[in-house]
Amino acid sequence: MQSPRTLYRKHIDSHTVCTLDDQGHVLLYIDRQVANEYTSPQAFSGLRDAGRKVWRPAATLAVVDHVNPTAPTRIATMPDAGGARQVSYFEENCRDFGIELFDVLDKRQGIEHVVAPEQGFILPGMVVAAGDSHTTTYGALGAFGFGIGTSEIEHLLATQTLVYKRLKTMRVTVNGELRAGVTSKDIIMALIEQIGASGATGYAIEFTGPAISDLSVEARMTICNMAVEAGARGAFMAPDDKVFAYLQLKPRAPKGELWEQAVERWKGLHSDHGAVFDSEVSLDVSALEPMVTWGTSPDQASPVGGRVPDPASQPDPILRQGLQRALDYMGLKPGMPLSEVVISHAFIGSCTNARIEDLRDVARVVRGKHVAPHVRAMIVPGSTLVRDQAEDEGLAQIFRDAGFEWRQSGCSMCLAMNDDVLAPGDRCASSTNRNFEGRQGAGARTHLMSPAMVAAAAITGHLTDVRAFAPGV
Repeated sequence: MQSPRTLYRKHIDSHTVCTLDDQGHVLLYIDRQVANEYTSPQAFSGLRDAGRKVWRPAATLAVVDHVNPTAPTRIATMPDAGGARQVSYFEENCRDFGIELFDVLDKRQGIEHVVAPEQGFILPGMVVAAGDSHTTTYGALGAFGFGIGTSEIEHLLATQTLVYKRLKTMRVTVNGELRAGVTSKDIIMALIEQIGASGATGYAIEFTGPAISDLSVEARMTICNMAVEAGARGAFMAPDDKVFAYLQLKPRAPKGELWEQAVERWKGLHSDHGAVFDSEVSLDVSALEPMVTWGTSPDQASPVGGRVPDPASQPDPILRQGLQRALDYMGLKPGMPLSEVVISHAFIGSCTNARIEDLRDVARVVRGKHVAPHVRAMIVPGSTLVRDQAEDEGLAQIFRDAGFEWRQSGCSMCLAMNDDVLAPGDRCASSTNRNFEGRQGAGARTHLMSPAMVAAAAITGHLTDVRAFAPGV
């Protein structure tokens, strides 16, 4: 009789072509991959140099998302010469190797981790790899997604397999009921703060518990997306009826009898009773408050009602030095209330928080209000389809009336690879996933938080508890 298995183990076992050694290495079959213009060029060049073809072109979906401009009026021209070359070479590669491409003028264009789920390209039980660390997002659908490097992209395109080492497993059980104004972004930020930026290194996380079940599918994507910021190489949630309902009408989901058969199989995608995890973590969110980062790592975070920590209270000299460096870079003083931190920019976007539910949250906060005079506020939807839906629902007009720039879809200021870049000293309330030094521009300062929290900060001009600013959101 087979011993109880974790959901992670089921995915890996079902996709193992062969075992390579006794150190956990296997040859892993990959169902789908998503490619972008930024991480793929060298991989395609390698294929060309070796005279190889793409083994299964239909298993790849290509999107332009990293370097394209997001100006309110969409144009195909790339203002940056380097970006223009990346996009043109990407188009050439997709054409020559027979890969479907959503270019910047395609009505389905957007950030890869928003586009792939909304197209039904990612399904429960799949193993998915892509040249972007936030491929973990797909765990919210019961798939196993992970990021890979350029040489691995080349190998994957050529063979549809990867040499892969099995991970350890961590179960994160999330209990309690979220209070008004607290979101899934706060859950994952609280977890990262609790276990540290390397707390899940070498692990695949399975999120479970009543608080996870209560979340929408899009809210779950935020958690799986940011699990990588705790070092995780993968993140899972067992698919349930919410996932099946989310996927059923997607363009590329199975139809008819195939759909019924698929759902029956997907219902078995959960960890067996008695399955043993290498690590167990519990998180009670009943008293959780909206979170914000104060430093230069996602684990340097506190409830918005807190204060900037004092490095002098840290006994470890190495950690103390790191805290001091973070405060020096961020221009903050120990003991300063976080609510007194004045911002110059507000950015709502990214593969973490730019889906339609996020935009609805923002609209509820900013309706009838206006961005502070000293703040530049931008909203960049996660895909063109999300943008169109926001227009149809009247959200876009609420944003424009409130003084937000309502832009086209793309990665934008999340990583400042196009013309959406902060200047040295700029301070941004951001719904993105990383607050590293220079992430949004050299010398720029980033505070991570939920979209609703960014919206509140944009209106008041400083970090603000959205619960007090807009009760009941």
